[in-house]
Amino acid sequence: MNFLKISRLTAILICFCGLLAAQAPPLAVVDEALPPLDAGVEFHMLLHASGGVPLYVWSVASGDLPEGITLTPEGLLAGRPAKPGASIFTLKVEDSGHPAHTINKEFKAVVIASLLIEWLQPPKVRDNRIDGVVQLSNGSKDDFDLTVIIVAVADNGRATAIGYEHFPLKSGAASVQLPFGNTLPHGAYVIHADAIAEIPTRKAILRQRLQTPQPLQIVQGP
Repeated sequence: MNFLKISRLTAILICFCGLLAAQAPPLAVVDEALPPLDAGVEFHMLLHASGGVPLYVWSVASGDLPEGITLTPEGLLAGRPAKPGASIFTLKVEDSGHPAHTINKEFKAVVIASLLIEWLQPPKVRDNRIDGVVQLSNGSKDDFDLTVIIVAVADNGRATAIGYEHFPLKSGAASVQLPFGNTLPHGAYVIHADAIAEIPTRKAILRQRLQTPQPLQIVQGP
């Protein structure tokens, strides 16, 4: 095929796409809103557009997606939201017309704290012990099979368990308190509190962690 024929073919394709664009209904975003997202739970949603000339290309026009979520050019929002909160962002869709048509639409994503662990009484040294209290909440619509492990990690890397619980945490349960504590040898310790929730109905696992910002010092051991 010579250059002249290629040029004619290109011109025909451009005219054909332009004709399609002229006859097609206006470009529009079909999706109205995003469902609530759960912090720590894998999320997938394929966005949809109509009108214009398919195929469509999606991108973020302004704002920020929730931390842990990405958008593909095909319109797939996916990832694992990192933390609760609200995000407002604008997405752009571009069709395959010549010239291309674009449309922007604003979305709001609300990430809820399905599993929340907090210091109710932060770890504190008392003589040769470290004691404290954590509280847990289940903000989801699912029951959890919950495991809570609290360890004191010494500066040499040795970890000592100072709290452990395994129990069901019902949907909507709030501010469930778990005290912890143990005697420890002298030294400096960073306290980790890990909550692991299994959701059988979703075959999903949520994880949240607390950590003391500075080591706690026990001067004299047991």
